[in-house]
Amino acid sequence: MPEISRDEVAHLATLARIDLSDAELDHLAPQLSVILESVASISGVAGADVPPTSHPMPLTNVFREDVVVPGLTAEQALAMAPAAEEQRFAVPRILGDEQ
Repeated sequence: MPEISRDEVAHLATLARIDLSDAELDHLAPQLSVILESVASISGVAGADVPPTSHPMPLTNVFREDVVVPGLTAEQALAMAPAAEEQRFAVPRILGDEQ
């Protein structure tokens, strides 16, 4: 696999809107080449008989049945409230009258 050049790193940084100095570009180019080589070596390990996996353990979603049940009435919801006013929870005012 060919190494990633300094100009390619600069182009990627421009696309990602990252401002890199010349020293950072010189430092990152070899590091990105090593990363790309590592990814390429991993892709060569799996043979055609090995199916791709996203997780080592088989996972399935467990969903409960979607059943409509009646909700609380306003009186039931407000029954334990410390204060209620016009079928609403009454809370202390935290903002002044300024607008």
